[in-house]
Amino acid sequence: MAEGAGARTITRIVRGQPTTDGAGVQLMRLIGQPDLPMLDPFLLLDAFRSDRPGDYIAGFPPHPHRGFETVTYLLAGRIRHRDSAGHEGVIEPGGVQWMTAGRGIVHSEMPEQEQGLLEGFQLWVNLPARHKFAPPRYQEFPAEAIPVERRGDGAVIKVIAGETSQGLRGPVDQPLTEPLYLDVQMPPGGLLTEPIPDRHQAFIHVIQGRVEGRDDAGQPRRIEAGELAILDGNGEIALWAGGDGARLLLIAGKPLGEPVARGGPFVMNTREQVQQAYEDFEAGRFTSSADH
Repeated sequence: MAEGAGARTITRIVRGQPTTDGAGVQLMRLIGQPDLPMLDPFLLLDAFRSDRPGDYIAGFPPHPHRGFETVTYLLAGRIRHRDSAGHEGVIEPGGVQWMTAGRGIVHSEMPEQEQGLLEGFQLWVNLPARHKFAPPRYQEFPAEAIPVERRGDGAVIKVIAGETSQGLRGPVDQPLTEPLYLDVQMPPGGLLTEPIPDRHQAFIHVIQGRVEGRDDAGQPRRIEAGELAILDGNGEIALWAGGDGARLLLIAGKPLGEPVARGGPFVMNTREQVQQAYEDFEAGRFTSSADH
């Protein structure tokens, strides 16, 4: 790995916090917990993985959002979503839904299965103040629409958003935060080097195995499965996989640097705007119910 300028380093490692959300779904919260309240522009990252129906079957009944984006990426299982604008579909393994809630939407996300493994992630991405009242928008892509890059050492990279150093670009487009979202599988002992735009906030989350990077003193830092590592500095990141290989998410985005006021499912810039969101929802101004 290149030393000094031009190298991304591991500045902090965070473990997820067990929690429940929706109607009792068991989650591991990595961003949006006391140890890491946010990582601008990222507001929340939840990981879920269970083959016990009681952990997930109640799902996420109709609930509102305003002011940000939700990104659901599924590794196993099926989730059906419906919303107040009449949009409906099923997210299947390897598929992604990038929903811009904008000015407001009511939606539900319910497991489309009664047993078996359900595994995936939900990421919340903030929107700039001038775009918090934009019309709701969806970008949905099945597994076969997500390009895959295979590197010479055996690494396999699914490109959901952004562009790799080899020029492969993902299907998700969001110029407001210019996200990079990669699902990387590394062979045993493999080395991954990948540039990240200098102005971007970046992190990795190890799904399986372990990887090793360097801190700002050049010392090795190991990241185990279930941990999130915040990347500092500029330029590229270099990661080495352990003896069993590794799978990880590499995610980055342009910070907004704006005030953040959170209130449950609403993320605005002031407390008054959050209160207005609650009033608008209770008054039925988020169009009709998602229960249809």
